[in-house]
Amino acid sequence: MPFVSRNAQGAITGVFGRQTPVAREELGTSHPELRAFLQGPGARHVRSKLSASDTEMSRIIEDVIEVLITKNIINFTDFPREAQQKLLHRRDLRRNLSTLTNLVGDEDDIIV
Repeated sequence: MPFVSRNAQGAITGVFGRQTPVAREELGTSHPELRAFLQGPGARHVRSKLSASDTEMSRIIEDVIEVLITKNIINFTDFPREAQQKLLHRRDLRRNLSTLTNLVGDEDDIIV
């Protein structure tokens, strides 16, 4: 059962998998307030931010993989064939984007 935190007005502000100093109240998963919170704008906002950070994390993971390969900590061939193909495809896309970025001015998006 989840535990919730509330603001001064009594509205749910967070949901936790276990009891914490700020989330002491346990609610059933079918509780109307909990369901409303999970389907409300606050939860959508958090999901949107999480989705945006997925893209950032993807880039970080790609960079970490490149560093590990460059330092010979892992070999490119250690990855499954499908992963190798995806990594090569993303590397090509990033390289092509880098080339395009050099052709487009920052101010107007006009090809220089």
